[in-house]
Amino acid sequence: MRLLVTGGRSGYLGRHVVAAAAAAGHEVVAVGSADADVRDRAAVLGLLRRHRPDAVVHTAYVQSDGEVTGTGAAHVAQAAADVGARMLLVSSDVVFGGSDRPYDESSVPDPVSAYGRAKVVAETATLASSGDAVVARTSLVLGDGRSQHEALVHALAGGADGVLFDDERRCPVHVEDLAAALVELAGSDVRGVLHLGGADAMSRLEMGRLVARRDGLDPGALRAGRRADLPDPGPIDVRLDSRRAAHLLATRLRGAREFLAP
Repeated sequence: MRLLVTGGRSGYLGRHVVAAAAAAGHEVVAVGSADADVRDRAAVLGLLRRHRPDAVVHTAYVQSDGEVTGTGAAHVAQAAADVGARMLLVSSDVVFGGSDRPYDESSVPDPVSAYGRAKVVAETATLASSGDAVVARTSLVLGDGRSQHEALVHALAGGADGVLFDDERRCPVHVEDLAAALVELAGSDVRGVLHLGGADAMSRLEMGRLVARRDGLDPGALRAGRRADLPDPGPIDVRLDSRRAAHLLATRLRGAREFLAP
C-alpha cells in the first residue's frame, strides 16, 4: 500500500505514523506545508495526483487556524476522492461539548470551541467525500517523552508558572499505539467514525503526576487548577468510548496508567 501522510515531515503524530507504516512494509510519502498549502485546493489536488496514494492519513492541523484545520482537511478529502484514495482524518474529542458520560460513535458533535467547530467542518467534509472514508477521533497524544504534554509537565515540575486541570477528563493515548492503529485502519475495510482514545479516563493533573513519577520528578510540585474557572473554558469532560475500536482492531490502545508506569 502507498500511504500519504500529511504532517508526516514534522508533525508529532505524523512522524510516528510514517514510522509505523514503514515498519509495516508500506510505501510511505511524508508531506508537510512546504509540499502544499492545504488551504490551496489546487495545490493539494496537484500533490495527490503526483503521488497517487492508495490511502491518505491526514494528521496536519493548526489549532488556532480554522481554515487550515477545517477547510484544509476538506481539500485533502476532496483530492483523495479525486485520485481514488481512501481518506482517514485524525479528529479530536473536542468536537464534543462535555458530558457526564463517555461519548461513543453515535454521539452527535456539539463543539463549544473554535477548534472543535473547525474539526466538525473537517469531519463533515471527510465523510461526504467518499463512502469508505474514516474519521478517527482521538484525545491527548503523548508517551514517548517528546510530546508537548510531557514537556509542559517537566516545565511545571521545574517551577514554571501554570497549573494542570483536575476537573478536565480525557482519555490519553500513546502516540505509538495511535500511529499503529491509524496504519491498521488505512488498510482495513472499516469506514465512518471510530474513536481511538486510550483505555483510561483521567484529568490532566493525574496524567501529569504519572509523567512526573515515570521521569523521576516530584509529582507534588505540580499545581492543580480548574478549567471550569476559566472565562472561556471550552469542553471539560470529553471522555471517548473506544470499545468499538478494541473490537475491530488488532492494535491495542493502552491506558495512561499502563503506558506511563515507571
